[in-house]
Amino acid sequence: MGGDAESGAGRELLVVFAVAGAGLLLAMVAAFAPWHPRPGRTAPAGLVELHSPDEGRPPTVELTAG
Repeated sequence: MGGDAESGAGRELLVVFAVAGAGLLLAMVAAFAPWHPRPGRTAPAGLVELHSPDEGRPPTVELTAG
């Protein structure tokens, strides 16, 4: 009985490590894949541009008490 449990536990650990390795490989491919646009293809989505409000302009929305 003890021998049967050992072989199942080893097989289960092998499956766990195989799935973890495949996940790590997929994560590395996604992280290090080229994200630059290639000729003939559309550019991928870029980062959000942040703009600070102009200091000389008045605010466009004013809060008023109703």
